[in-house]
Amino acid sequence: MTPDLAFLRTGGKPAMARVLARLESHADDPATTALLDAAFQAPKGRSLGLTGPPGVGKSSLANGLLVEARRRGLTIGAIAVDPSSVRTGGALLGDRARLSSLDPEDQGVFVRSMAARGRLGGVSALAYPAVVVMQAVYDLVLVETVGVGQSETEVAGMTDAVALCIQPASGDSLQFMKAGIMEVPDMAVVTKADLGGAARRAAADLRLAMGAAQGAALPVHVVSSQTGEGVAALFDGILEALGPQRSTPRADQAQHWLRAALLDEFGTRGVSGIGPERLRRGTDSPFEFYAEVHKIMANAIADLDFTV
Repeated sequence: MTPDLAFLRTGGKPAMARVLARLESHADDPATTALLDAAFQAPKGRSLGLTGPPGVGKSSLANGLLVEARRRGLTIGAIAVDPSSVRTGGALLGDRARLSSLDPEDQGVFVRSMAARGRLGGVSALAYPAVVVMQAVYDLVLVETVGVGQSETEVAGMTDAVALCIQPASGDSLQFMKAGIMEVPDMAVVTKADLGGAARRAAADLRLAMGAAQGAALPVHVVSSQTGEGVAALFDGILEALGPQRSTPRADQAQHWLRAALLDEFGTRGVSGIGPERLRRGTDSPFEFYAEVHKIMANAIADLDFTV
């Protein structure tokens, strides 16, 4: 049976796992493209990017948010983008191992690890299609990035809001001011609130840094994944940030993905040959558009005569 949107929405975790595996193995198949565009045009939920440096506690925080979502009766999916194995190309760390407090039989929560596969933006090339698929099924989708410093801004192009995680007494807030990443997030999260004064000082520094970068005060939450402190308040802030008053930039996200995918495949010259207007027209059915452009470009390259 070829998976379609009805199969995805009624088949539970096995259906989601099968569709995501199909993205990795049959991304160019017309049936996969049709499913992606159907999911893109009929989203159920919203998405949040969790970004920040390695070791800040993003996985532990994601675990707390998954538990809080289920406590509130919301369905939730998570994509944990891990560094790639040099040998296999697969996800090296496997963040699912750190999301240990969830019931594996619970059909309302789904976690998938994805390998970054050399991408410098902290996410995988398949992360956006996976977000599109999960948003068609779950109320909220989390995307946890690898954590690679100033290149983290790529996650902002594929999610509806971004939370930047900072560890107390690490100097990250100053470094991120230099990198310009303070212009990206919709909120900041100081992890490890159980450190007390150091966490409060980091929150104060972040408020100053984000205000200077964005010209307005943005929410700064102080949380502890160990004790649960601040997690419920953070979740309230996430729901507010993703509320109906916020417009969802679906076309912008699609165009961002299209441009990045075509750049990966054909370089700057290839993308400039397509032109921005064609890219914008392609955002109604971005995956079909990509498949068509990919076929045309690949055939053109195959027809070139490199003999001297």
